[in-house]
Amino acid sequence: MGPAPRHAGRPPHRLLPLLLLFGLARGAAGAQGADGLDICATCHEHATCKQREGKKMCICKYGFVGNGRTQCVDKDECQFGATVVCGNHTSCHNMLGGFYCVCLEGYRATNNNKTFIPNDGTFCTDIDECEDSGLCGQGGRCVNTHGSFECYCMDGHMPKSGPEPFHPTRDATSCTEIDCGTPPEVPDAYVIGNYTSRLGSQVRYACKEGFFSGPEDTVSSCTTLGTWESPKFSCQEINCGHPLEVQHAFLVGNPSSRLGSVAHYVCQEGFESPGGKITSVCTEKGTWTESTLTCTEIITEINEVSVFNNTCVRWQTSPRRVNSRTEYVIHIKGHRVDPVDSVHEETVNLTTDSRTPEVCLDLYQGTNYTVSISTAPPRRSVPAIIWFQTAVKQTISNISIFNETCLRWKTLKRAGIEEMYLLHIQGQRWYQKEFAQEIVFNVTTSSQAPEMCLDLHPGTNYSVSVRASSSALPVVISLTTQITEPPLPEVDFFTVRGGPLPRLKLRKATEKNGPISSYQVLVVPLVLQSAFSCDSEGAASFFSNASDADGYVAAELLASDVPDDAMEISVGDRLYYGKYYNAPLKIGNDYCIILRITSEWNKVRRCSCAVWAQVKGSSLAWRHVVGVGLGSMAVVIVLAFLSFLAV
Repeated sequence: MGPAPRHAGRPPHRLLPLLLLFGLARGAAGAQGADGLDICATCHEHATCKQREGKKMCICKYGFVGNGRTQCVDKDECQFGATVVCGNHTSCHNMLGGFYCVCLEGYRATNNNKTFIPNDGTFCTDIDECEDSGLCGQGGRCVNTHGSFECYCMDGHMPKSGPEPFHPTRDATSCTEIDCGTPPEVPDAYVIGNYTSRLGSQVRYACKEGFFSGPEDTVSSCTTLGTWESPKFSCQEINCGHPLEVQHAFLVGNPSSRLGSVAHYVCQEGFESPGGKITSVCTEKGTWTESTLTCTEIITEINEVSVFNNTCVRWQTSPRRVNSRTEYVIHIKGHRVDPVDSVHEETVNLTTDSRTPEVCLDLYQGTNYTVSISTAPPRRSVPAIIWFQTAVKQTISNISIFNETCLRWKTLKRAGIEEMYLLHIQGQRWYQKEFAQEIVFNVTTSSQAPEMCLDLHPGTNYSVSVRASSSALPVVISLTTQITEPPLPEVDFFTVRGGPLPRLKLRKATEKNGPISSYQVLVVPLVLQSAFSCDSEGAASFFSNASDADGYVAAELLASDVPDDAMEISVGDRLYYGKYYNAPLKIGNDYCIILRITSEWNKVRRCSCAVWAQVKGSSLAWRHVVGVGLGSMAVVIVLAFLSFLAV
């Protein structure tokens, strides 16, 4: 049975104060009232009788207030609010004579009971609903909140049929795996390779053949919205347009502007492409490739012009081209003293494919002539000019060269009659443009077979004009002197004993005896220095079988690679100079370092040598030796340390 109604057996509300005062008066009178009644027998049903100082009195029980006899009214502890009475996240429930607390939904009591009275420190704490892994469903992710929880979709999933975040008890939201489906199509493009339609997947596009793309991004990604990014990629049909213009060339045919089309060019008249045919290709970028080849003007060099048979002229041309017919323009201008101040001037054309053309001219005897030879357009050349005089009568015949620099000829003069000869000598060098030598002198002799040797420079082309005083026409002959040994190398000699060899300074030699071809650094065993022959061509590379015994070439530099001032070379730097390996010297051996200068011209080879350095009992690889020594010392220290640890 439940508790009796609170108003049962109680006096009217207006009499309560009077009764309370009356009860207090009786209680103060002792254990018994004036009427002799037992005080404890008069206590209210919600009161207890207690004796204090020899007197009995009625006291309302815990949870009730009143006089203990006529009134014990239930005390409502929840009137101050659940938070004050029970704490946070609670509801307070009053009951007869007491109260109890209950945690709100989403919270639990720390004593693990459904109800509690917070007199033992019990309070309500949040329930982590996310401990239940399947609370948010497949693909869902639970996030705990104060008194509740929220559900979100995991990466790679998206909410369906409801909002996010969601609660499974109130929302119909479910998480489904993101599937972007088929990637969007790009006109005139295709997807490269395989792909998936899951979140974060990427597809890459490429243009179809015959189309090209700009610098746009070629990738599209599957987004969290379940859709593919809109591609920024676009393709345009390849159209290279009109081919590029090439200077001094014209286009052959009418090539298309499609991918792979080839445009061919031909040089204009008077120009050529020494590297081969000039072409341009339509590329996948929609542009024509630029050819590395160009049309260069054909310039013919005319040199070594000479006169023979009094009125005939010959010369040489370069470069020589196969089946290349060239038209020459020969301009003739002559001045005669008799008749007074008469002038002979005309132009002659000659077409030939010969590299050494010659032509005989219709000239007057006893006339001073200037003959200019050049090529006819469209080819271009620097005119070559020669001056000579046609003779009325020639007294010199059978002129020839002997001993390289000596001349002999025969004269029609009778024996015993003296004749004076004027010699005009001009020398030039193809390899030394600034070189020029001119010698003019007279010689008188009565010999019918004069001979003389000329003081000429080696390695030089000479034109020698010999004219007898009795003849107006000189005889011109060409000769070439052979080269001689180049100047001795200018070196700073070193002797090294037990130490590194200094860097050797290489100075360029002058080309006074012929063109310098190359500089060689030779390593020869010291015992073979006295037997070494400078012009020996048998010096081998370091890797030959005989290099240790006979020496070897450590470096070779072409003359064109040596600067005009100087350069330094380190013997043994392990580099290749030309085809030769610059190997380190072996430890403890004695070597002789030789610098050899070589000159080659007209199939003649001459050499000059100088001892550069002597190395005794050492090696150029001293850094390597020091490194090996330090490395060995380090190994010994490590082994000693390991032995100590083992002990």
